[in-house]
Amino acid sequence: MTIILGMPVALGSSLYNCAVVINKGVIVGAAAKTYIANYHEFYEKRWFAPAPKDNRIVTSLADQQVVMGNNLFDLGGGAVLGIEICEDLWAPVPPGSELALCGANVICNLSASDEYVSKAEYRESLVANQSARCICAYAYAGASVFESTTDLVFSGATIIAENGAVCAKGERFSRESVLTIFDADIEKLNSLRRENITFGDCSAGHERTMHKSLTENEENDLTYRYIDPHPFVPSDKDSRAERCREILSIQASGLAKRIEHVGVKGCVIGISGGLDSTLALLVAVRAMKLLGKPVSDIIGVTMPGFGTTDRTYTNALELMRELGVTIREISIKEACLLHMSDIGHDPSIKDITYENTQARERTQVLFDLANKENCLLVGTGDLSELAMGWCTYNGDHMSMYGVNASVPKTLVKYIVAYEASIGSEKVGATLMDILDTPVSPELLPPDENGRIAQKTEDNIGPYELHDFFLYHFVRFGSSKEKLKRMALKAFDGVYNEEVIDKWLTVFIRRFFISQFKRSCIPDSPKVGSVSLSPRGDWRMPSDASFNAFI
Repeated sequence: MTIILGMPVALGSSLYNCAVVINKGVIVGAAAKTYIANYHEFYEKRWFAPAPKDNRIVTSLADQQVVMGNNLFDLGGGAVLGIEICEDLWAPVPPGSELALCGANVICNLSASDEYVSKAEYRESLVANQSARCICAYAYAGASVFESTTDLVFSGATIIAENGAVCAKGERFSRESVLTIFDADIEKLNSLRRENITFGDCSAGHERTMHKSLTENEENDLTYRYIDPHPFVPSDKDSRAERCREILSIQASGLAKRIEHVGVKGCVIGISGGLDSTLALLVAVRAMKLLGKPVSDIIGVTMPGFGTTDRTYTNALELMRELGVTIREISIKEACLLHMSDIGHDPSIKDITYENTQARERTQVLFDLANKENCLLVGTGDLSELAMGWCTYNGDHMSMYGVNASVPKTLVKYIVAYEASIGSEKVGATLMDILDTPVSPELLPPDENGRIAQKTEDNIGPYELHDFFLYHFVRFGSSKEKLKRMALKAFDGVYNEEVIDKWLTVFIRRFFISQFKRSCIPDSPKVGSVSLSPRGDWRMPSDASFNAFI
């Protein structure tokens, strides 16, 4: 263990309030408090001097020679420890900020901060904000209730935050000895720092020598870290509803601006009775209301093909009717058969040509109709489909503005469910049936009972797994090995190792070979921290090799 312990250290004519770092029976170093509180109930300057500007040698501390200063300790495995003490966190420019710029990604604070009404909430916000600003893990440990005396009561507050989120905290005023434990993800923090150019610019010129490595780099089993299986979806119901509201507002505002900018009458959307086109339609209705335009300026087009089922066809018509949009029905069967005849393809061969002929015919119909009616063609494809390349190039891959391109599949259904909860009873009932329908492009004929035969997740795997991989791969640069370890914990009891291995390999392979589709996608509103726009967050060579990752 590496232990950080508070103690007074005498040096020359001064006494310093210090944290000493102990590892394997040796005091590795001492960090002195920078800002000495001397107001209200605090009178520390009666005893303590502020940390000296330069390093000092304490010749005898528990019979050991110790360096006082630096405040940086190499923990191994890419982790660097920095230390500040109590009041340092409350300062306008905390010493921990300087330590972070010098490389510390784990900051510990030993504190004797007394309690009074509302202070705990403020202290917790300071810890969370400092961890966000410094892109670090921050551990705070306060004096225990047994140190209460005279006018002051202490609570033993313990808080661990990581990059702005409070990840663990202990019960205040406890008279029991309880550890507050959390596994910090150092790779994630270092990845975020590399990505954040502003952090890099601020750290230029900030350097300090570090104390020697304290611990051996052992693989962590993630025992004390919760891995959310659905990182795009807030688990709390109220937070999830607020997330849905905000995303809908971003999508609708972006679409309204584009319609207004190009000066078209309204928009055209292909409505399949599936989740993505449903969300696009709901967004378009909101956009029309923002612009003060009638909802009838939205032209919803159902385009029955060889794989269209009665369920999706009926839901598409019902939803458009209930929302009050203009309905068009254009069958693509004859046009597709003629095209297959033109190119010499036998329609009895249900291959990729058979499927993509339909997808591209639908897109051609929508583009030309939009031109004819002076409208904007709204794309419906989502973030998960772009990640997996589950779209037909120059088919559903293309539009004039794509409202869903930054929304992952696992979140789409919750946004539609949110709209179902606030809409009319009839709209809500239709939306709920759409939510219960299997995800499918419906490009292959239905089964003998008229039900969907082509189910997307049977082909490319569960979207909840792919969204999990996508989030951690793109957001934090996690390796395949790390993705697997996290997925095994997040989906324990849901998917076994063999299943996770299979779909993880599929995800990486499809993600890499599909970049050429993402390199030329239409404009779309960014709604979250993960975006695959080639003009913004994700710049990737279309022919990058996936071999090293697999």
